[in-house]
Amino acid sequence: MPDRAASEAEQVINALMRLHPKGFDLALERIKRLLDKLGNPQDRLPPVIHVAGTNGKGSTSAFCRALLEAAGLAVHVHTSPHLVNWHERYRLGVKGRAGHLVQDKVLADALNRVAEVNDGQPITVFELLTAAAFLLFAEHPADAVIMEVGLGGRLDCTNVIDKPAVSVIMPISFDHQAYLGDTVELIAAEKAGIMKRHCPVVIGQQGFEEARETLIEKAERLSCPLFVFGQDYIAFEEHGRLVYQDEFGLMDLPLPRLPGRHQYANAAAAIRAVRAAGFTVTEAVAEKAMQTVEWPGRLQKLVNGNLMTYAPNDAEIWVDGGHNPGAGEVIAEAMAGFEERQPRPLYLIIGMLNTKDPIGYFKAFEGLAVMAFTVPIRGTDNALDPVVLANAAYDAGVTAEPVSSVADALAAIRARVKGQPTPPRILIGGSLYVVGNVLADNGTPPV
Repeated sequence: MPDRAASEAEQVINALMRLHPKGFDLALERIKRLLDKLGNPQDRLPPVIHVAGTNGKGSTSAFCRALLEAAGLAVHVHTSPHLVNWHERYRLGVKGRAGHLVQDKVLADALNRVAEVNDGQPITVFELLTAAAFLLFAEHPADAVIMEVGLGGRLDCTNVIDKPAVSVIMPISFDHQAYLGDTVELIAAEKAGIMKRHCPVVIGQQGFEEARETLIEKAERLSCPLFVFGQDYIAFEEHGRLVYQDEFGLMDLPLPRLPGRHQYANAAAAIRAVRAAGFTVTEAVAEKAMQTVEWPGRLQKLVNGNLMTYAPNDAEIWVDGGHNPGAGEVIAEAMAGFEERQPRPLYLIIGMLNTKDPIGYFKAFEGLAVMAFTVPIRGTDNALDPVVLANAAYDAGVTAEPVSSVADALAAIRARVKGQPTPPRILIGGSLYVVGNVLADNGTPPV
């Protein structure tokens, strides 16, 4: 991986950002025009697994990748946003082994060609980045593509695949209401926009029955082969193992390497999606995938790095980019599970964007966290002021204090727990930007 400061691709992207808007402008006309000029690379891809949802789509994509790679297949993966380096959005598959992040010159070349063909026409940076993904994936042979939706589904610029091998809809929750609507039914309808007539659909575990019903109704209206969590497939823990079952039978698997009970349903959706896409998932393949799956920045445990010098001795430190009430609930549940197995005082270090619901996020930690420290975020103009964020935490029932950095928060926790017999458990998150800042400062970026 190139040094981030010297990245040729990043220089190209920075130049594009000066010319085009960085935000979202949900529409398909611009990306279709650009892809047509590029020769429609989206029509020359291997089978595509298209993944949408408010929460869990990244983890489910990671499970899909692990399953396919465990079977010896080459799989391209497009995810967003990145944590530290732009290259994280583009993983190129390699037959017989794990894929790798795109090389810098290869990405820079693809971006330059996309920009040249666009010729200064109005478009967003995300659309240019997505067009580069289609171009890269069409030009490099693979057995499958995993394409994660950026925002919503119906008008997201990844939604130009006419016949996906399978469309996957993970849990729907409240997020991006300004773009997607202010009810779970409206949000679900936007996510359901990736479904295509007669193409298989897998619906993940849903926390809102209204969302589940909306998704099922749309899939049935399009005559899609449909697989619904809890109805057509299921997974649960039994005797420290993951039991998965669908119409093909039952599999007795190790618990996923990704921590948290919510990952059981994500793993299940991935298994059913890979099967629905036409690939074989044997028990041996699924067992290997559960043990090799990785997804940086989502309940990732920090075990070394630059920031550890600021932390209390023997502290257990986790980072997670979940940033909405639904994510807060599953992260808090995971922390509560850790607490049951090994009690430790829980401290939060949180930064959030001003487009999120901080009270809804913090509410999940009421009575669980000892205290929260709120921090600023580098790399965005939309961060909530730490003082405002601390007030939101108080409103949610969590004692909070604003500080100037994650390092200062770790040092403050170290001072508070000095002399206490049990080292603390620390969760750093509230935004993928925060996680990116932490992994960069810690010297442990995704690879």
